[in-house]
Amino acid sequence: MSDLGPLSEIVCVQGESFVISGHNGNIVPGGDQGLFVRDTRFLNRLQLLIDGTPPVHLAGASVGGHRAVFHSFLPPSKDTEIDPTVSITRRRVVAGGLREQIDVHNAGTEPVSLTLGVRVGADFAYVFEVKHGHQLDAVEPRPHDDSGDVSFHRDGGEERTRVSLPGGSFDGDLLSKRLEVAPGATTTVVLEVTVADVHGEVTVPDEAGAEADAPTWGVLGTPAGGAIEPGIECSDQHFSRLVGRSVRDLDSLGLRDPDAPDDRFAAAGSPWFLTLFGRDSLWTAFMALPYDLELARGTLRVLARRQGTRVDEETEEEPGKILHEIRRGALADRGDLPSVYYGSVDATPLFVIVAHEAWKFGLSDQDLRPLIGNVEAALGWMRAHGDPDGDGFLEYVEHGERSLSNQGWKDSRDGIRFRDGRVATAPLALSEVQGYAYAAAIRGAELLDHFDRPGGDDWRAWGADLKERFRAAFWVDDADGRYPAVALDEDKRPVDGIASNMGHLLVTGILDDDETAWVAQRLTSPGMASGWGLRTLSSASGGFNPLSYHCGSVWPHDTSIAVWGLAQTGHHRAAGRLLRGLVRAAPAFNYRLPELFSGFAADSTAMPVPYPTACRPQAWAAAGALLLARAVFGFEPDVPGHRLRLRPMDPAPFERLSVTGLGLGSDSLDLHLRDGRLHVEDHGGRFDVIIESSG
Repeated sequence: MSDLGPLSEIVCVQGESFVISGHNGNIVPGGDQGLFVRDTRFLNRLQLLIDGTPPVHLAGASVGGHRAVFHSFLPPSKDTEIDPTVSITRRRVVAGGLREQIDVHNAGTEPVSLTLGVRVGADFAYVFEVKHGHQLDAVEPRPHDDSGDVSFHRDGGEERTRVSLPGGSFDGDLLSKRLEVAPGATTTVVLEVTVADVHGEVTVPDEAGAEADAPTWGVLGTPAGGAIEPGIECSDQHFSRLVGRSVRDLDSLGLRDPDAPDDRFAAAGSPWFLTLFGRDSLWTAFMALPYDLELARGTLRVLARRQGTRVDEETEEEPGKILHEIRRGALADRGDLPSVYYGSVDATPLFVIVAHEAWKFGLSDQDLRPLIGNVEAALGWMRAHGDPDGDGFLEYVEHGERSLSNQGWKDSRDGIRFRDGRVATAPLALSEVQGYAYAAAIRGAELLDHFDRPGGDDWRAWGADLKERFRAAFWVDDADGRYPAVALDEDKRPVDGIASNMGHLLVTGILDDDETAWVAQRLTSPGMASGWGLRTLSSASGGFNPLSYHCGSVWPHDTSIAVWGLAQTGHHRAAGRLLRGLVRAAPAFNYRLPELFSGFAADSTAMPVPYPTACRPQAWAAAGALLLARAVFGFEPDVPGHRLRLRPMDPAPFERLSVTGLGLGSDSLDLHLRDGRLHVEDHGGRFDVIIESSG
């Protein structure tokens, strides 16, 4: 297993390309580091040397999502010198390939002559080979006789890497160039890495134009930056920094559909999931709605274009079904993996939910009308292929060796467990998916009514029936009271593990007030609340492991959804407790909350313990910070009805919180919370503003 410690490496991301390096800027073989593009590692070594020796590292940091700066120096060369006089600054930009400007500055009084060298290598490993620690043989370098460039190309493969150091020479594995640096002067060299695969060559643009001239791939997608710019001021600077970093990360994870470049979506996360994921991209769009309606519109359109139309056992495509992921890289290009995979039980109802929520935030009828057929198809899937045994619950079955064992968001093989620790196996009907289906039915019916399409009453009746059947089938009891089971198994027995899935039910409307109170009590119990966030599985359940992927770890997006649900349903103290845990955890990850971290209790650890292979940045972890801000205000717009309902958390988790530039269709809104008092600035003046108290 490759280790991605949150403070040990620098990650730069732009669209489908990213670089993982050490804090000194070097990429060393043998681990997870490298330049990756479309799920293939095109460079696994990039080490700077001065006169054959590494310079002394001073500092390194990412600057925005796709840039980084690294500082180092040479030790004094004379006994009479006290301070170093030669410093090196590396300015890296990533977008398709990699460009690095290396500045060598001489602060001394005498000229300096030195040899700058860069050791390079490539292995063209697939990203999941890297994740699982598989080591591939290095590819032999191929020097270019007419220049100092060197290329790498594995025989029989389409992937190529070219490393250029103008004016340099290549020997062994080292590109080098002789430099003369005058006193008080700076000498600059530029290292450029270009890559190519079956879809053609991609070059990295000049640093100043990296966003404007971003490269385009033949599959999904084109880097898409600069979309979200909310203003936030908070009395807790940790929260301000968390939101600011999250916005930058979402920007760096943005991709565009090459078939429709106006349509933007969020890749799931770097390094392992830098592609379109139905579930992740939809949740990210939902969380970012107050700040970026265009992200939701683009995500819905991209997924609608790829909505299932036929039955395919290999890809698990079904009519009306929303895809799980786009798979890329050499394995997909060769056909070893399907390029589009549909093994997800929750993406389809989430598609309907996000379409409805985007409408409430002001997505125009002109934009939404072309998607109503897709909404109808998604609803139809829920009642047909989504319920293979006809019992009225959405469930999934395993379709073979390539099929995911579990097809909800906890998709690891052991992610769904009974209370005694036994692993539940498919077919399974997940609790949160029934909540999504209920919400999709009720909200989808409202969309059908609005666009004068038939079926609204039928879907409301279907949803009401599902709500009653859920109440009868899923609830279980223990010594601490009632709670919803995580799933029903093949024999319709409740899978009674105490899991965070129940938190998602709070945002769907499938629970009544008493049931909501039971869930709130359980989510904030010592077994579920670690102090840093919400555990995926209670420490009181068999199979709990704080270092597991889905059985005791903390996923920030999961906690954020629970906070939003608790705030929506009036359980503000519980919401505030979980929110503050995430904010306390953020500094340990440099305010870039990862995909997940370990579920050790806060009172037994000085800091949250990392999970070794967690993605960072991760789209829904970043977007979850935006959902936390929305939860504080209880922000519920209804743009078609010209209403804005707010129910601020009481007690508020912060003394002061201001968010400006919230989008409501073509209008904008500023919200200011001061010592528990809420002030609303409606710049369009078109909304009936309703502020509710928690009492």
